[in-house]
Amino acid sequence: MRTKLRFGLLLPHFCEHASVEKCLEGANKAEAYGFDSVWVRDHLVFEPHGVEGTDNTHIEGLLMLSAIASVTRRLTLGTAMAICHRNPIHLAQTFAGLSALSHGRLIMGMGLGGFPHEFAAAGLPNTLQDRANLARINAHICRRLWAGEKVSYRDDYFNFANVELQPTPVKPIPIWYGGGTPAACRRAVEYCDGWMPARITLATFIKCVGYIGELCQKAGRPMLTTAVMPFTSIAKDKETALSKVNVQMLVAEANKFPTWVKPASRVFATLEETRGFFLAGAPEDIVRDARAYEEAGADHIVFDLRFRYADWYEQIDLLGNVVLPALRGK
Repeated sequence: MRTKLRFGLLLPHFCEHASVEKCLEGANKAEAYGFDSVWVRDHLVFEPHGVEGTDNTHIEGLLMLSAIASVTRRLTLGTAMAICHRNPIHLAQTFAGLSALSHGRLIMGMGLGGFPHEFAAAGLPNTLQDRANLARINAHICRRLWAGEKVSYRDDYFNFANVELQPTPVKPIPIWYGGGTPAACRRAVEYCDGWMPARITLATFIKCVGYIGELCQKAGRPMLTTAVMPFTSIAKDKETALSKVNVQMLVAEANKFPTWVKPASRVFATLEETRGFFLAGAPEDIVRDARAYEEAGADHIVFDLRFRYADWYEQIDLLGNVVLPALRGK
């Protein structure tokens, strides 16, 4: 069956293998193979997650997207996820500029951010509720400025008057919300166009897609675009794909998410029990798991290859030469 999925890649602009060259060449390869999108993370004071090591190298993601906009013609450029430590005027202006540079090939993924210290470093309150408020406010103000309105705004976070943005985006910029919790699903339906959890199990994704569908129906709005960005390691065989990955640490990471669908024991004990959280194996394994996500309601899969960025080009070649053609019936 020919897939309707769209496919993306998370770029290696962070941790020990961060490289401008790898990002630019990888984006060019992705475009040549027919990928649909490339994505960057967003951080102010980058602190690696435990599963990705200790190297805190982080090439600023929005600058990286601007460079990629100039060397590609078709790829959509996305953030996974922009965190709201910027002034919303600055956020709106930056994305409007990226829209001009890319001729409108842009998605603004946004979320609460997993590190409260980044908000504190920017002089902003950093409780969960404050970060949720900031995300909603930023989305609201960006949309008004992108529409060409002259905006005045005042609350406990921001205070400005008669601000107008030029140029406005080439075309409307979709906003996708990140996070794999019921609260994230509600925020996505409230003020976004799509939903893309960075990490999630297949069973939890199925549950969340159903919940989003119910919320959209109640709100009288169309179903959101749904996407997923699973950790991925592709190689000639599953043994090679897993050889450089700390599986025990990944299973422990999965247990940190209290709202995820758990096995009967209520604790993830094996990688198999976290299906969808980490796609690993030969091309046929990745094809099977991608089809499972499509059957679960995904519209877009972004492959997160961070555990083997040392083999970045090899993995792109396997995805581009084997996985995408198999899924697209070519």
